Amino acid sequence: MDVLIHLFVGLHIIGIASLLGGFLTQMKAMGEGTARYTPAMLHGALTMLVTGVILVGLNQADDHSVNNIKIGVKLALLIVILGLVYVKRDDEKVDKGLFGLVGLLTTANIFIAVLWT
Repeated sequence: MDVLIHLFVGLHIIGIASLLGGFLTQMKAMGEGTARYTPAMLHGALTMLVTGVILVGLNQADDHSVNNIKIGVKLALLIVILGLVYVKRDDEKVDKGLFGLVGLLTTANIFIAVLWT
């Protein structure tokens, strides 16, 4: 079971990298007001959602304790991120504030995962 959990942790990290990497590649465009949500950002957020739900299930099945409040906060942030990216995915330009919000929420989600014990 540990191998399976580690596999999904790796896939979860790939999703985070895709979402944050897509944001970081658009930083210059954000300064110019021409930033847009890339498909990599949408796919990264979806990967995070699917692998996160699977990780919670696997950890509970393996009798590991799961902090449900932490998972709920992370899920709420991810749903906001996913909603923003999904709704605005076809727009040629995204408002700087909305685009920056996705980067801020993604970074917050990472720090919650690492620092909340």
